[in-house]
Amino acid sequence: MGGLAHYLEQDGLATTQISLIRLHSEKIRPPRALWVPFELGRPLGPPNDEAFQHRVLKAALDLLAAPSGPVLADYPEEAAKATEEDMEGWVCPINLSPPAPDADDAAHHLVIESEIKSLLPWFDLAMEKRRRSNIGASGLSLEDARDVVLSFTDGEPSQAPVPGTTMAEGLRLAVDDLKAYYVDAATAQPGNASGSDIQDWFWRETAFGELLHGLRKKLMASADEDMVLAGEWFLIPSSHWLDESYYK
Repeated sequence: MGGLAHYLEQDGLATTQISLIRLHSEKIRPPRALWVPFELGRPLGPPNDEAFQHRVLKAALDLLAAPSGPVLADYPEEAAKATEEDMEGWVCPINLSPPAPDADDAAHHLVIESEIKSLLPWFDLAMEKRRRSNIGASGLSLEDARDVVLSFTDGEPSQAPVPGTTMAEGLRLAVDDLKAYYVDAATAQPGNASGSDIQDWFWRETAFGELLHGLRKKLMASADEDMVLAGEWFLIPSSHWLDESYYK
């Protein structure tokens, strides 16, 4: 959105935005941005708190009065912490055990396939409740998206995995669809999980999350600049990067 704001401003449209990742706004330097210290997916803060959300929106709109830019302001309020009642009882009843450290590629692939299948009942329950999914960025079936990601762990495919995209973009879209599948499935499980609970579960307790950490290491060592960029910024959120020595 920060990059788009520059083009809109060139056409005479004043813009302002809310930023959840300060580093991105520092690099892109949009005309006006309000950084908020909230978890990803909640740019206005906690749900169902109308007064709080109005204050956030007003702070973002107030930046339009700045005489010049770029402006990057910090929102002064922290989001309210979840109460014990809100957080009580999130259950992740599926034991998703990552493969053994010395497992070969074939064993890793079998674990990933088994993990995806084990989440299917929860994903179906989520769809029954919400009747919508976040899957669809790549246009691939779930099985094809899985095969695309696994093909990059074996060695770069001979052609772009998603028609009309580059190798790096196709990989990113396939990864996004699989991450959406895991998150959708997790939200159907019993209890009241926060977004950070689900992200911690995905990146720390699933075989697919572990595979993406390894894939990031591989991409960042690539001679292809697009692959390096995809690995560095688009596979794993910075909040869940491993120690940088892992990638050297």
